[in-house]
Amino acid sequence: MKVLAPADFPPLLSERIDNYRQQFIDANPDYLTWFEQQIADPEFSGQLDRVWCSSQYALNICCRKPALFRDLVDSQMLQASYQQTSIDENLSLLLGNITTQEQLDSLLRINRGREMLRIIWRDINRLADLEETTRDISLLAQASIQQALAFHHQQLAAIYGRPMASIDGVLTEQTLLVIGMGKLGAWELNLSSDIDLIFCYPHRGETDGDKKSLDNGEFFTRLARKLIQSIDQITVDGFVFRVDMRLRPYGESGALVTSFSAMEQYYQDQGRDWERYAMVKARVVAGEPQASAQLTTLLRAFTYRRYIDFSAFEALRAMKKMIRQELKRRRLDSDIKLGAGGIREVEFIAQSFQLIRGGRERELQERRLQTVLNTLAEKNYLPAEAVAELQAAYIFLRNTEHAMQAFNDQQTQTLPVDDWPRAALAMALGFQQWQAFSEALAGHRANVSQHFQHIIAEQTEPAVANKTPHWDDIWLGASDEAQALGYLTAAGHEDSENVLARLQHLLDDKIVRRMPPVSRARLDQFIPLLLQAVANTDSPSSTLLRIMPLVESVLRRTAYIVLLVENPGALKQLVILCAGSPLIAEKLAKQPVLLDELLDTRSLYQVPEKEALRQQLQQQMLRVGWDDLEAHMDGLRYFKQAHQLQISAAEVTGKLPLMKVSDYLTFIAEVVLEHVLELAWYNLVAKHGRPQKAVGIACDKDFIIVAYGKLGGIELGHDSDLDLVFIHNAAAGLTTDGDRPIDNSLFFTRLGQRMIHIMTARTPAGMLYEVDMRLRPSGSSGLLVSSLTAFAAYQKGDAWTWEHQALVRARVVAGDQQLGKAFETLRQQLLCQPRDEGNLKEQVGAMRQKMRDHLLPKGLEQANPPIFHLKHGTGAIVDIEFMVQYAVLAWSHQHPALAVFTDNIRILEALQQAGLFSIAEAEALTEAYKAYRAHAHRLSLQQQASEVPLADFAQHRAAVVTKWLQVIG
Repeated sequence: MKVLAPADFPPLLSERIDNYRQQFIDANPDYLTWFEQQIADPEFSGQLDRVWCSSQYALNICCRKPALFRDLVDSQMLQASYQQTSIDENLSLLLGNITTQEQLDSLLRINRGREMLRIIWRDINRLADLEETTRDISLLAQASIQQALAFHHQQLAAIYGRPMASIDGVLTEQTLLVIGMGKLGAWELNLSSDIDLIFCYPHRGETDGDKKSLDNGEFFTRLARKLIQSIDQITVDGFVFRVDMRLRPYGESGALVTSFSAMEQYYQDQGRDWERYAMVKARVVAGEPQASAQLTTLLRAFTYRRYIDFSAFEALRAMKKMIRQELKRRRLDSDIKLGAGGIREVEFIAQSFQLIRGGRERELQERRLQTVLNTLAEKNYLPAEAVAELQAAYIFLRNTEHAMQAFNDQQTQTLPVDDWPRAALAMALGFQQWQAFSEALAGHRANVSQHFQHIIAEQTEPAVANKTPHWDDIWLGASDEAQALGYLTAAGHEDSENVLARLQHLLDDKIVRRMPPVSRARLDQFIPLLLQAVANTDSPSSTLLRIMPLVESVLRRTAYIVLLVENPGALKQLVILCAGSPLIAEKLAKQPVLLDELLDTRSLYQVPEKEALRQQLQQQMLRVGWDDLEAHMDGLRYFKQAHQLQISAAEVTGKLPLMKVSDYLTFIAEVVLEHVLELAWYNLVAKHGRPQKAVGIACDKDFIIVAYGKLGGIELGHDSDLDLVFIHNAAAGLTTDGDRPIDNSLFFTRLGQRMIHIMTARTPAGMLYEVDMRLRPSGSSGLLVSSLTAFAAYQKGDAWTWEHQALVRARVVAGDQQLGKAFETLRQQLLCQPRDEGNLKEQVGAMRQKMRDHLLPKGLEQANPPIFHLKHGTGAIVDIEFMVQYAVLAWSHQHPALAVFTDNIRILEALQQAGLFSIAEAEALTEAYKAYRAHAHRLSLQQQASEVPLADFAQHRAAVVTKWLQVIG
């Protein structure tokens, strides 16, 4: 921002410069020589003139307290940026020897004048940016509160004793906690801010005074009153900060000080939307650290919902509407804070995203507005251009606010109407004329207003175009049954009677009948929009009936309904996906939080590669402590479900072929397993230390996760479980190196148990994966985690042929790279052993028949017309898999390339390249395998069994049966 030289000042100000200088000399003749020396420096002279012409308050301080002014100048403090601790350290030094409240109150006010002069000087001369200015004012307020609180606590404790509470049978001293709300909490105080405070204390109890004792509540109430008096009361030295207590529970009628339990009860039972909005910036500015952390957690639970909460828009709109009505009544259009395009609208924009998404995204649980705006740009919630305009407008508006308040130390956001303060304001912002400043201000406010209208303002268009009034009539019962059925049938419904019955069932639901008026209004707005949206599908009835369980699951959390009302695109995507797949509809009903993924179609249908998935998971978990197991488990479940939804969406809409679907589902599982191993490892090491490979030498993660089955074969399906084996390579007979050491083998057993718990525990977010460990050595009766040596001995001496078949699809998916290479070498050796082909054929054929007898539904192939089971039928998927496994076990000793890959497609390619299968045979089996799996995937999305008319796959089946007879017999 431009800084004007005195020569460029508006005439109304430049003609006052000499008068201001003479005013200082007349008031302080002893400072004449010093003053003349200072103004001989052109740079200082220019700074002085800008400050005195912009701020009568600064001029008065300099004239009334010349020693203070001189000290700031001579010490170069006016030119220096403070460290974070400077203000508190300076105040502590100043208050070092006080003994009375009168001394405290006087010195707090003197300190305030000194620091405010310095802050105004640096702000007007643009020696400090907006962030430094607001930070220093906030630090001044915080230091003043903390010092006054400490003094008064000590004084009261000397009379009544220390406030105590029994915690787990131990008497513990209690302290008052001060919550800074609004701009104080966000480090954003302006030059003449009130400070909004809330007082609370952790536990009830009483003081331990010998002669007098008080209930803790009474003690802290007296302490709070003393604190307010020292900060707020106007004395001959002025005041420190105006204190506003109206944001406390129950407002002005509530208790001045509240216990944690009472505060938690209030916010749970009676907390209102505007209080959630206020709590976004709340910060404990004074109090014991452990209690502060506890209180912060309590407040966060009230402020941020665990789910996406678009109801925040309604609350913000209502608040903004009330503000505008009040502005209109009082004719305050020139208010740069509350008026259209003002500071409050920028705050509303940022905080709407915080309230909506902050419960899920820790990055948005940020108090400072500019940081939040940057995060919104980084996450593509707002275009970078919009954020740049909002940032520029916010800085301009806040600098304008500061210049207006610096003029007379008055709390004002209303633009001046007189020529003199107008000229001072324009000059402080770098303009020679009021008109130029006014035009720049209008431009910024127009930008803010435009973005605000786009994001938060009342909707003027219906969420679904051309919505017919019939849908409202059907839902609200204004139509009789015959009319309603006629409307539904005319709209293309194939099952009108069932749809009408389901709507009536919903209308009669006890939850709906007992809904608060706001929630019921949301539902009444949504159902007609949904009816219109499904009318555009090929099967309106089945689509609607698939979506109804989702609607019923969110009746107590209608913020999800608001999400769909607020975002027509999300409603459209919901209908498209549920029309395409009942599986998707079921998953959304179980986890409505996934509705958020429908908001951005750009990401919905774009499935990232494995490295991008890994980075996304790391970023998502960045702000979650490794010791917060519950948060990690929830985060992992959401990560998996969100990306599986993307894959399902891409598959249903034909944007992703089968092989890619399996690849990406496999990638998700691998990335999740990597994180699960890291998490379980961290938890156990924190408890027991690291396993040792030699005495005094800790080993790294000598542990691997080996995937079998579909995960091993890179063929994971939408609801596949994970066939896993855990292997370690730690030294026997040694222990971990922690304070609570355990045997190495026990450590790795617990590591495996912890991983299984993380994946299989049923949390509100569901299960991560089902895990099957039966392929480990000796199956369910074997050790959960084997050493590589024990695994090798079992495979070489005791494993059945079917276990070697399973080994064909085994690969390392997470863990130590060196151990992983050792496993791959062992696998290659095991698969490449020479085998008796006749005996092998007999065992493979017998196992195949046993599976068919056990898993193939009876009578399918004998039905009329015959039914083909895509997985277990004769000539189906499992036949191809068994042929491939037989080929690897039978011929790898001559053709080691067969034992390299774990997926059937590449093994078939290797068989063809080795000349063991002809090109035509390999291609026929490959095409059959792909066709079977693609159709099975589609049936899975439709929640249908893998059964099809045999005639549809007769050619593929014939090719597989022919090759089976040739290879196995």
